[in-house]
Amino acid sequence: MDKAISHDRKDETIEAKARWFQSLSIEERAELLCQFTDMIFAVNPGIVEEKYAQPITGRILVLSKAQD
Repeated sequence: MDKAISHDRKDETIEAKARWFQSLSIEERAELLCQFTDMIFAVNPGIVEEKYAQPITGRILVLSKAQD
């Protein structure tokens, strides 16, 4: 896994992030899942007790620039 720091905006696209995630091994992906889960519990410990998630009003639209 390349640990270099990049300052290129092209490395911030959703496609670049997907390629990075796909480059991880199953063990690395599982470790990330555990880290994200730990972070969520640290920020909101009561999230486990929330049984019924409610959708937000409106919708979220993800846009990306079309490749030429």
